[in-house]
Amino acid sequence: AQKLTASGATHCLFFNVPHLAYDTALYQVAKSLGLKIAIMTQSLFPNRFYSMADPADYGDFTIDETSEPYLMEKGSKPDLFYMKGIKQEREAGGRITGKAMLQFFTFLAVKRPLQAFNPIYLWKTLARMQKIYGSFPKWRDPFWRFFHEDEFAYFEHLASYEDQEVDLSGNFVYFPLQFQPEMTTSALGGRYRDQAYAIERLAEILPEGVRILVKENPKQGGYMRGPLFFHRLKRIPCVTILPSWADTHALTAASKFVAATTGTVGWEAIRVGTPALVFGKAWYRKLHGVVEFREDLTYEEVAELKIDHTELEKSAGALIESAHEGVVDRHYTKIVQDFDEIINQEKVAATIWNLLRSSEKTSFYPE
Repeated sequence: AQKLTASGATHCLFFNVPHLAYDTALYQVAKSLGLKIAIMTQSLFPNRFYSMADPADYGDFTIDETSEPYLMEKGSKPDLFYMKGIKQEREAGGRITGKAMLQFFTFLAVKRPLQAFNPIYLWKTLARMQKIYGSFPKWRDPFWRFFHEDEFAYFEHLASYEDQEVDLSGNFVYFPLQFQPEMTTSALGGRYRDQAYAIERLAEILPEGVRILVKENPKQGGYMRGPLFFHRLKRIPCVTILPSWADTHALTAASKFVAATTGTVGWEAIRVGTPALVFGKAWYRKLHGVVEFREDLTYEEVAELKIDHTELEKSAGALIESAHEGVVDRHYTKIVQDFDEIINQEKVAATIWNLLRSSEKTSFYPE
């Protein structure tokens, strides 16, 4: 606060929704000081980004009937390039990868240097790692991000679900868990960043005989997945935890509706005609076919919702029209055909300048 005041700053600009320690603190301080805030964040639509003044406005826009519809074939899947390598099928178990070995020896060097000379510890730990790898499909790499002994309990528990069959009969709601920690939950989930709480609330509105099929995110580690998390899920009679290889597309198509805090599964679902229930500030929450959770919500209100694909295309077109042209996250340049960095810089800079001067409207704003 002292630095902002001393600098004479009048505006605060973010290139993603604040969701880490330093940017969240900066956002809260800037807001309390009355600075004008502009937040940019990339969209899944090629060469489009969103803007807002408050993360609470994320996904809140007015559907203009004059907007050009976003044409998409019913049942088509969006390009989720960040999920590359994740399969939806059962296959033989894997083996310890070179990356996992590197993570393990990094752990030894930093946390357990003396154990590096203990052959019994090394043998037992590597054997335990291999058992975990062998329990999951080859494409599932449990220690791709880092290795820690505390992760063993999480993966060994998950492995206990791998040999069960997936039953798609009857009425059920599909709830795929989102990766954590991540902006989509920590910043946009509100109280439902606790995904077990969202599932508990969902269970309260379900009639008898309707199941909740829960699938863990294939990139998740033990963080925010301690024993209490699974204990809470086990206390809900209608919850079934699925194996990692369960086909998310088949689950989406066969479910009465999908549910998530803010996950992209909702966008995938409405494209195939399956309603979506969201608990947080999902970017697609105002699109046709999506219902936002509220205290008086009923199961029938979501399960009996009929999606008109033409109306969905209209609302998606209005969403794209509310976005700005350009890329503000380098990872998304790969989905832009013939991307030109110089042209992009000029367009984005001009847009941000107009947003800071309030001569251009933000993508999302409270109605």
